[in-house]
Amino acid sequence: SIFTILVLTLLVLLTVATFLWNLLVLATILRVKAFHRVPHNLVASTAVSDVLVAALVMPLSLVKELSAGRRGRLGRELCLVWVCFDVLCCTASIWNVTAIALDRYWSITRHLEYTLLTRRRISNVMIALTWALSAAISLAPLFGWGETYSPEHERCQVSQEPSYTIVSTGGAFYLPLCVVLFVYWKIYKAAKFRMGGHRRNAVVPLPEAAQVKEASREPQMVFTARHAAITFQTDGETWREQKEKKAALMVGILIGVFVLCWIPFFITELVSPLCSCNIPPVWKSIFLWLGYSNSFFNPLIYTAFNKNYNNAFKNLFVKQR
Repeated sequence: SIFTILVLTLLVLLTVATFLWNLLVLATILRVKAFHRVPHNLVASTAVSDVLVAALVMPLSLVKELSAGRRGRLGRELCLVWVCFDVLCCTASIWNVTAIALDRYWSITRHLEYTLLTRRRISNVMIALTWALSAAISLAPLFGWGETYSPEHERCQVSQEPSYTIVSTGGAFYLPLCVVLFVYWKIYKAAKFRMGGHRRNAVVPLPEAAQVKEASREPQMVFTARHAAITFQTDGETWREQKEKKAALMVGILIGVFVLCWIPFFITELVSPLCSCNIPPVWKSIFLWLGYSNSFFNPLIYTAFNKNYNNAFKNLFVKQR
């Protein structure tokens, strides 16, 4: 039908766009030396996982959608490859988003002790743990924890063993979900506390006080001297406050899109094996591809809030011409 053709065309375009956009981010990070440091290694790790989702997972998922209702299209070997890479890459993408949120949180709340060297070490540890945990969850069914391929029905799906379902969904989504929600709550509290403290600490100049105003760019600093005491008043936000506000907004959008994309899939993935519910295949497909779309939105979000990426993209194409 025409509707089916339109849906398949949309899925193909989503796959190609996800692959090309994340590949562009990786190429930019590799070519620009200023990006060879944190937090860009976390962005690079996220882009790698999302490129693998677009290159290895989404095409095989598309083949599976085309073979719906037909038996034996993928086969056992290809089914195992698809399931392993599906769990590995999607879990790594989710945990990389969590690592970016944690990095932004520590850079905002502990900017004095969270030095570049400390940041580099912690980010490398988070990347290693992300891929190790993702590999452990994805390879567990190959060692006997549930079965991904049913020879009788020639069905290919993630292991439906209840114990594996609880562990895999918890490690791949619900645990990072708790982490990112806690992180954003702490960021919101820190921003609210600083804004409240900024308002309380503001000093209104008195008419009889001697004032000296600096001729500088905003924010303007006003020095007030009275009774041998010097107080300070800031008109507008400082550079650090603007940076923290922008980082908090980026983290909020990143977490919001991540939750909206993945929570329908993981709710059904957890509930279905435990209650033996029969969820229509069309809804399973919709929830799965909604989760895959998160790999498309990730690079759009964390590059939209960084002017250096926009300039690097322009320079990349100018040099190529």
